[in-house]
Amino acid sequence: MTISAKDVKDLRDRTGAGMMDCKRALEEVDGDLEAAIDLLRTRGEAKAAKRAHRAANEGTVASYIHHGGRIGVLLELNCETDFVANTDEFKELARELAMHVAAAQPVAVREEEIPEEVVDRERQVYFDQVRNEGKPEHIQEKIVEGKLRKFYEENVLLNQAYVKDPEKTVADLITEVSAKTGEKVTVHRFARFEVGSEG
Repeated sequence: MTISAKDVKDLRDRTGAGMMDCKRALEEVDGDLEAAIDLLRTRGEAKAAKRAHRAANEGTVASYIHHGGRIGVLLELNCETDFVANTDEFKELARELAMHVAAAQPVAVREEEIPEEVVDRERQVYFDQVRNEGKPEHIQEKIVEGKLRKFYEENVLLNQAYVKDPEKTVADLITEVSAKTGEKVTVHRFARFEVGSEG
């Protein structure tokens, strides 16, 4: 099958992958654009996983003030080089993530950052709930783990559904940019301020 230059350009515009990578992906899936996007995403995620151990000491701090000045967010997004840190795409990601934090109110960047006593308390509440609901003992643990997963999805930044595209998580969004830039991209920390709140 012949892959047209237009198809390669369309795929490149949508994924940010290199021309040859786009051409090869389209050849592998017989010109199916959506399948090629999935293939490139999968490969990008695999490459991003290989980059996980690398140091990300460059980056930017993005700020976002919500309408009326009642909510503000500072977020530090890191990458490996100042070249990537200065790209529009990287800065835009940092801003989008700061806006997401303002809207979605995560309490931590990663699961392991939530204090153990908070997780233990949640787990205990869920166990009490399933017992009170009279659920059979052999499925209680599974139900509790499901509820705990939901707790992480609601409270951990990387696990949250991205507010502008709930089909993907924040981690997916970061992985996409990491795949395009060829560098490790990671949220280091954030601070969310809301007028009148104690947090």
